Amino acid sequence: MSPLVLALVLAAAAPSPAQKAKELSGRKAWDELYLAFSAGDANTVPKEQRAAVSSALTQGCQALLAEDAVMAAALGERATVFDESAPALHCSAYAARRTEQRAAAEAALRKGLERFPKDGSFPLELGKLLLEEQDSAGAVAALERVPPRAKEAAEARKLLQQARQSKQEESAARTEASRIERQLAGATRLPAQAPPPISSIRAPPGDAEDSVASLTAGGRGSARMVKVPTVGSESRVDAAGMRVRANRRFVIKYYNNDRDFQQRADYEGQVVEILDEAYFFTRGQLGQARETPVLVVLYSMAEFGQAFGERLARVVAGRYASSAIRINDAIKLTKETKATLVHEYIHATVADMCGGEDMDMATLPLWVNEGIAKYLEWVYLGRDGPDPSLKQAMLSLGAQKALFPLRFMVDTAPARTSEPEIAYAVSAVAIREMIRREGIHRLLTFMKEICVGNHEHKMESRKSVDQALRTHYGMTMEELDDEVVASLKSR
Repeated sequence: MSPLVLALVLAAAAPSPAQKAKELSGRKAWDELYLAFSAGDANTVPKEQRAAVSSALTQGCQALLAEDAVMAAALGERATVFDESAPALHCSAYAARRTEQRAAAEAALRKGLERFPKDGSFPLELGKLLLEEQDSAGAVAALERVPPRAKEAAEARKLLQQARQSKQEESAARTEASRIERQLAGATRLPAQAPPPISSIRAPPGDAEDSVASLTAGGRGSARMVKVPTVGSESRVDAAGMRVRANRRFVIKYYNNDRDFQQRADYEGQVVEILDEAYFFTRGQLGQARETPVLVVLYSMAEFGQAFGERLARVVAGRYASSAIRINDAIKLTKETKATLVHEYIHATVADMCGGEDMDMATLPLWVNEGIAKYLEWVYLGRDGPDPSLKQAMLSLGAQKALFPLRFMVDTAPARTSEPEIAYAVSAVAIREMIRREGIHRLLTFMKEICVGNHEHKMESRKSVDQALRTHYGMTMEELDDEVVASLKSR
């Protein structure tokens, strides 16, 4: 048989994506099914087969809801990528709620309400979710969209009455808060603009630690309870043998490594505390933080090496990819581990800002993406630049004109260079100088412009960075290279 004929025979024998999904679903091989369709967008599957693939993934989501909500959420999310059917959106929302990914659940329910306005379950579940989050105005708006003849109508009417009552109470509370505010300020008349609705400044449900902010007329500091989210009392074990604990911002996974109950509780409590710190630090520095939940996987160095290779385990403290933060050598939570979590959470926030998934890596120059994370890691550690020995090494290379140029690191990650520590530092100093020139808001505008521009042009290249640099900073990458060296000499 000729090679051409053999190739044609093999091609004909290969199962289609729909056939493969159906076969794996029939065997209830949910892990294999997820791995087979965990990467790429809908275009990786022929259009006429996407509904079948989505259906198989949805079956897996439904089957695992009770026993492994984390995997169910992953399957549900992939199901909606291939076909935003009502069952896929339902299961994605239910699984997201079970893992305390409330933002993801709300997004799925809103998408279902938009696509299936006659399905009363979407506005009903959305109303329930918003009531739990003390957003009575949002709950009223959702519950009013349950069709009057839908089977959910009776339950919706009861909840609607409750939501309207809560809305009235909130209105009364706002009036009282406004009265107290005017009294404290010595005002003689109502402010021109009413304070924002309580629902717009609510804290997440299920929080345990409270602190009170000061009164400020109509602003973000208006009388409210600022709460730090907490997690459930005990983690569970997933199908891969990892312990899982979740809240609305993070899903934390790690191998137990012989920890007893108290040791697990202490470890998880420390992780949650550090992640909350990373969230509030990021929001304070950038003026925003990630809106969607992020998976955080903690490894020992040996586990990280098995997963990503021994070389990376030796040079990389952590990585962010596919909506997951993965931390190396996290058996003990040292100061360096905390800084790494902050670094990777910055990446997660930037990815969210660029459109989610790995759009930061796909659209931004790598020196920009790594530079902002490394620079803010320095800030978190109380530094404004590289340590003295690293700075001296950079100065020596700069004098020889041998420092890594930024243009080289448009597509080459610092971790992949011959001197990763120096490459990261060059990127961070460049970002520092951009912030020093124009401030953080201009930097974020610059980054968003690159994200949007490259995404719209199907990411054919990252050349838009040159234009964006000229527009926002009046310089080229080569001129920024010179500024990096000059700043090292002057500081």
